[in-house]
This record gives sequence, C-alpha cells and structure tokens, in this order.
Amino acid sequence: MRSRYDVLVVGGGHAGAEAAAAAARAGVRTLLISPDLSRIGQMSCNPAIGGVAKGVVAREVDALGGVMGQATDASRIQFRMLNRSKGPAVWGPRAQCDRSMYPTVVRRVLDSLPMLDLFQEMVADLLVDSGRVVGVRTRGGLEFVSECIVITTGTFLRGRIHVGGEAGVEAGRAGEAPSVELAEGLDRLGLEVARFKTGTPPRVDGRTVDYGKTERQDGDALAYRFAAYAQEVVPDQLPCWITYSGDGLKDVVTRNLQRSALYGGEIAGRGPRYCPSIEDKIVRFPDAPRHQIFLEPEGLNTSELYVNGLSTSLPAEVQLEFMRTIPGLEDVVMTKVGYAIEYDYFPPHQLNHSLELRKHPGLFLAGQINGTTGYEEAAGQGIVAGINAAMRVRNEGPFVLERDQAYIGVLIDDLVTRGVDEPYRLFTSRAEFRLLLRQDNAPRRLGALARDRGLLTGAQSEALNRRIAEEDRIMVWFGETSLGPRDVAGMLEDVGSSPIHQKMRAVELLKRPRVSARSLIGLAEEPPEGELADEILAAVEVELKYAGYVERERARAERLRGQAAFLLPDDLPYMEFVTVSWEAREKLSTVRPGSLAQAGRIPGVSPADLQNLMLEVRKLRAGA
Repeated sequence: MRSRYDVLVVGGGHAGAEAAAAAARAGVRTLLISPDLSRIGQMSCNPAIGGVAKGVVAREVDALGGVMGQATDASRIQFRMLNRSKGPAVWGPRAQCDRSMYPTVVRRVLDSLPMLDLFQEMVADLLVDSGRVVGVRTRGGLEFVSECIVITTGTFLRGRIHVGGEAGVEAGRAGEAPSVELAEGLDRLGLEVARFKTGTPPRVDGRTVDYGKTERQDGDALAYRFAAYAQEVVPDQLPCWITYSGDGLKDVVTRNLQRSALYGGEIAGRGPRYCPSIEDKIVRFPDAPRHQIFLEPEGLNTSELYVNGLSTSLPAEVQLEFMRTIPGLEDVVMTKVGYAIEYDYFPPHQLNHSLELRKHPGLFLAGQINGTTGYEEAAGQGIVAGINAAMRVRNEGPFVLERDQAYIGVLIDDLVTRGVDEPYRLFTSRAEFRLLLRQDNAPRRLGALARDRGLLTGAQSEALNRRIAEEDRIMVWFGETSLGPRDVAGMLEDVGSSPIHQKMRAVELLKRPRVSARSLIGLAEEPPEGELADEILAAVEVELKYAGYVERERARAERLRGQAAFLLPDDLPYMEFVTVSWEAREKLSTVRPGSLAQAGRIPGVSPADLQNLMLEVRKLRAGA
C-alpha cells in the first residue's frame, strides 16, 4: 500500500506538531506519522514553557500561527514574568503547565486542521529514488510518498537510557522504543552524525514533602497570554516551592560518582552545559555551599512534583538517598527515577537556513535532531521547517527569518553558521538586537509576515488585524493627546518625577521613568474609547517608551543588512581563494553561507577574511 501526500512529518513532539500544523495551515496535504498518537506534544522533561529568551520564541511560534502558545495558555498552572526588574528586552514569560492537559490541547488544535492527517506507526526507512528521498516506509510495510519530508525524531534515533553504571537500555523516551532503522536509513544518505546526551530528574510524591522547610513561590497576578490569536480558558494557578541542596547531598553524590552513567564511562555523548546534572554541578563547582532546587507541580489532578535542578543518571537508590538530605524532602517518596539519555543528532552545518539538507533537496530536519535542547527551540525549528516544506510544494521561495527579525532567526542562523559542540540553548545574549526582539511585539513583528505568505488561518488573520489596529489606535492617541500640569501633578509626584509647567503630549510623558500608559489614560479628559486589554496596552507602552532606543537599533540592523545583501552563491570555490586564510576557507567550504553577513558569523572567519572574500567574489563575477 502506498499513499501520497505533499508533506510528511516524522515525529510528533514539539517540532513535529508545529511542522505538521504549519504545512497544513499553508494549504498543502500533510501527514504526521508518530509511534504513539496519544503522546503528540508530550512534555518529556519539565512541564514548563518559556523563560528568558525561550518565552520570546514561544510567542514567535504563536505569532507565526503555531500551536505552542494556545496549548500553554490552556494548560498553565503557574505564570511568572522573569527579569521583570530589568529592561523589557530581556523579559521572559514562563508558564508551568499541567503535563496531561498540554498534549490534549495540541491534539485538539491538530485535529481542527482540515489539511492534516495523523497516522500511528514507527517509520523504519526512507524511500529513495535516483538518489532523492521521496517517502518513508513503516515497520508494518506501509509506504508514504511526498515531495517534502520533515524529520523531527527528538531523542529517538538510536536512543539509549542510562540509570547508574550499568549498560544502557535502548529507548527513545522512558517506556518507548528507539528508532534504529530510521537512523540507519539516514546513515545511508551519507550524513555526518554525532551523539549528545541529556537528562531528567526524579519525580516525587508531593504528599510526602514537608513544605514548612521550603520557600513558597507563587505566580504573577498578570492577565497575560502566550497566544495572540486564540482565547483559551486559563486554569487556576498553583504554587511552586524552593529548597536547597547542601553538604549531605554533596557527600552522597561524591561517594557514588563512579556509579553515575556519565562518570562511570557508559555515556560518551556531550550534555548541555547550561542544564547540568547534579553530578556535573558537584564536580564543576566543588566549593559551592548549596544548589537551588525547585519543586514544581506536574498538574492540577496529581500530587506529583518535578524536582527541577536534580537531573541525574545515578542509581535509583542513590537518587532517593541524596534527595532525603534536602530540607523538606527527608521523608520523600520517589515516584519516577531520573535518567540520562544518549542519542544521535546531525550537525546542523549540513542544513540551509530553511532547515533543508543541502545535499538532499526536499528533506528537512527540525528539533533535537539538529543538536538543540528545549521545547521552544524545537518548536521554533519545527514551524520554520514545516513552512518551508509547504513553500517548496507551492513553488515559492524559502521562508527565512533574519537575526533582527526573530529569536528563531538567531537560533537557526547560529545552528547553520556556527554549528554545535554541545546541546544548543537560546539566551538573550546570543541576539544582537534584543530590544527589537521583545516578547510583547512578537505578533507585530511576525504576524504580518505569516499572514502575507498565507500561513495563518482565516480566524488568525482576523485576530491579528484587530490587534494591530488596536495598537495603532492607542499609539495615535498618545501622539495626539496632551495633558496639562494640573492633570498630572499628583501622578508625577507619586512616581518621583519633576512637574511640568505647560501642556505636554502624552507620548513624551510616557517616556519618563515609572510613568505608565494606563495612569496617563486615566488622567485624560478624553481617553481612548472601549476597554483596553492589558497586553495591548503593555505592548504600546514599551514601544513608545523606548522608541528612541528602538530606532537606533533598527538603524544598526539596517546597516548590517548591507552585508546580508552581498549574496554568496552556494557553488563558490572557496578553497581556491588564496587571499582568504586557510582556516576560513575550510570553514566557508563546509558551511557555505548564503551572504557575507552569515560568513562573518562563522567562527574562524576574520574581518580581513571577509574583505578578501568580497574581493575574490567580485573578481570571479567580473571574469564570468
């Protein structure tokens, strides 16, 4: 039996769900194939979305029409805006979610897309015709062919789970079989492959925690939503709790270090530097008096807690022993054992910025298969890969986000031009234009791009148009409305700002520290009509308050776009450019950047190399 689709998506995690939904919204016939349809969108590690930089990505995925924001709103049981004491360029929305509710909403959204079909089966091999991948074959012998295929296998490719120093168990996730045959099929394409590892902490029964020895952490009372186009019912919030490890835990880990899969030699793959195991923390920071531990609820209808900060591959009995040295956990009952997992990934320098493999047109990779870590990074790649697969089917040009357009653009450009030597995680420090890439302006930045390429549903486009029109209306009000000294005297005194002596435009008053948009509207004789949503008003406030800084950053981005406009053909003979350093020639020949700007971000390519490269390309063009 052979069935035909326009786009096939292999894998139903965060990357796969977004890729399949994006292609379907773009109007092409799409099939998502996953070994277990009940686990689509599963939160395999911490049931949380967002954080610093990651929260912006979640909002960008939503702005492009994605699933993540809607599922987060519908399942979130605690919300916090991280870095609120700092500038808006680094604010990070974060939601603790109900682990069982989140995938339910993902499935509901996917089922609502008329151009998307779902099929439960393990993909066993790729179908290749005349050197081109044209489809997949399942373990049951079914064949599906298509013009484009998106592979989003997460940690399943030759996945191996480790607990303690014993030989690992083959698995893609706890309780799920790995994908070995597909890994072998990808090997036959001649792709470069490597190994990474990641881990997860134990879970515990919250009924056995002594909360009197912990610090309670409540969520923020903000009317905030990740989704700009859909209004889900947000569940009630639950608290988290904070406690700390100490000398007792350090002693237990140190005594048993060689029983760890990582330090006992069972794992060769490199793990994420910024999410280390407790073994790594003890070894790398031996003088640290304590490490922070977060006890985070798994859901509304369970007492189970996620012990954030204790990722480990030590034996189960050691995990219980070291947890019982932590204040509040002295009598804790463990419900799930923490483990490490090692898996194949394909170094991402083999990709174009569309996430299509350079040597295999029509085959896209997205998510942890590209060497990243995190739900948000996976979703960002998934939506771009799905969009580009649809664009290829529609015979349209690639959809590529630049570094000044989105954190997703920063993510993909880093992967393609710089590669990875450890699981990649996004930070605000990776972006040159943080003030442009804020969480509050994601719909304005990216919504129109998606709408104009036909990537939003009709309802999403209408919601976007209403939102932008409302923001514009309020910004016009601030620009045209003036307030007198008597109107604002009390408010300015309350915030410690100097008085005014003549009428001043509201937009200029808003630029003063601690002056809020809502307070100015409340003092005006003729405020804007209608009920003003907090989220809309917050976006307007940040845009106007920081307008001068934003404009300077936009001007800097435009100057750098001059380098991006100098395009580099994919077939340039880099090794023949003798004026370019040998190291730069090797790096350029491997990565094959699409522009001078991308070339400049490759490690080992100096400013002198860029200048000489530009001269070599011009010389080549003149002689053509």
